[in-house]
Amino acid sequence: MSDISTSAQQYQAINFAQKLALFAEQWTPKVVAEMNDYQFKVVRIEGDFVWHSHADTDETFIVLAGDLRIDFRDGAVHLRPGEMYVVPKGVEHKPYAQSEVQLLLIEPRGVLNTGEVGGERTAQNDVWI
Repeated sequence: MSDISTSAQQYQAINFAQKLALFAEQWTPKVVAEMNDYQFKVVRIEGDFVWHSHADTDETFIVLAGDLRIDFRDGAVHLRPGEMYVVPKGVEHKPYAQSEVQLLLIEPRGVLNTGEVGGERTAQNDVWI
């Protein structure tokens, strides 16, 4: 017999706008859900990030609000709300937002936002909201 209170909690939708309203800092992804070993993270970004790559995993960017540009060494992709792009593993990239962009990131648990580059933009990992 299952616990009804536990079951009821499983049926609550995750509202991205509500989750994003819980924090204002930028470049600090927050986990909102997990599926198997993958985390779904919301993040606010503005300005330039650092060049980095993820040697062992692809990284998915889904734009919820704003206009995002992801730079590559040989070009760029522009994303608007409702659009997504998957950066293949090992490909060096640099997100850029002229004004604030709200994103949903999908990546395996334990992936650092700056890859192996590190530095001041490296966010604490596995922070749930």
